[in-house]
Amino acid sequence: MVFISGKPALDPKPGFAAVAAINAAIIALAKAFAERGIKDGVQVNSVVPGAVMTGRRRSFFEKWAPAHNLTVEDAIKKFPEEAGISRFGKPEEIADLLGYLLSPAAKWMTGASMRMDGGEIKGI
Repeated sequence: MVFISGKPALDPKPGFAAVAAINAAIIALAKAFAERGIKDGVQVNSVVPGAVMTGRRRSFFEKWAPAHNLTVEDAIKKFPEEAGISRFGKPEEIADLLGYLLSPAAKWMTGASMRMDGGEIKGI
């Protein structure tokens, strides 16, 4: 089983405190379930993706950019630099990680929280 959380869990900001708390709770829930899973033979992990270019993210930029006097393309181009990453992640890259976590190759991995963010979060 793999839970998907969000970056605010690891890098909370005042304006997103509620989202950060919910995302941190998802990671904690996965960790707690993993302990039970050890007894029941079920692996439980969590994934924390960073800035992945999805339809939802593009929709956000379509609303955000005009309010900041930018074109959507300029906002999308500017974001990775401001976030300290080289580019947006791709959904299939997150899918590859999920595939690994659910594969026999990860059979001893449980209770882990995997961050896949292109280096956006600078903390340990």
